Amino acid sequence: MSENSYTVAVLGLGAMGLPMATRLASGVRVNGFDIAQPRLELARTAGIETFDSAAAAVTGADAVLLAVRNGEQLNDVLFGQHGIAGSLAAGAVVIMTSTVGINAVTEVAAKLAPLGVELVDAPLSGGPVRAGEGDLLIVVGATPAAREAAAPVLDLLASTLSVVGDKPGDGQALKTVNQLLCGVHIAAAAEALALAQALGLDAEKTLDALQSGAAASFMLGNRGPRTLQAYDEGGAEVLSRLDIFVKDLGIVSKAAREVGLPTPVASAAEQLFALGAAQGLGAEDDSAVIRVLAPAKPQH
Repeated sequence: MSENSYTVAVLGLGAMGLPMATRLASGVRVNGFDIAQPRLELARTAGIETFDSAAAAVTGADAVLLAVRNGEQLNDVLFGQHGIAGSLAAGAVVIMTSTVGINAVTEVAAKLAPLGVELVDAPLSGGPVRAGEGDLLIVVGATPAAREAAAPVLDLLASTLSVVGDKPGDGQALKTVNQLLCGVHIAAAAEALALAQALGLDAEKTLDALQSGAAASFMLGNRGPRTLQAYDEGGAEVLSRLDIFVKDLGIVSKAAREVGLPTPVASAAEQLFALGAAQGLGAEDDSAVIRVLAPAKPQH
């Protein structure tokens, strides 16, 4: 099959969906659907063919790209009242890009199998800019046949593509481990910078010094500057919502309980993000978690 005849349906044309669809349109045919009319108009401007329903968008598609919030939403999109499962062609693949947990993915994969549809478990990391440039990190759990069927999509979106297993759920497992580290690192960065400010240190100089030594990390370098903007009017630009880590660290805790593994550090970080959400910070950038520890910037 040539790429020109390959069709992928992208359901959800939001902050990540639209740049991914635009990137995909550079190499394959893209059908787009979103419940918000303004997003459809933006997609049409980008050269994407849009549809009035998800079912219409996926009809005849070789692949369907999904980004959902949780397992319940995944089930609803596929098997709910307006679910698309019945409109999928045998041999199509569903590419799931969200972090929803191992069980949610394996259960959905089992329900799709009788339809002749395979699930490609492909949680991703990166932001809207990287999505539009095809510079995402994607970890994949899927059968070799499903990976081959999804290759035109994955190859266009990923600069780093890691196959971590041959079944759906393997991608979620690795992403769960990834999110444990990311959540803990963000919380630790916030705690360190809150302490620096409380001790009267210049926060920006402290951050520069930390990034030059053994304490350096990607998350400290990435979230550190945004953490320092948490006290500015309007806070830091929202690149990753705080409540995403309430969800993701909840997935970590659940997975760890199921295998009998204690994760006390991840649990502490989870509670810190949960406190932030309870205090109304859920829609702010996750770097705003520093305000749970230090609600106001110390004045010296």
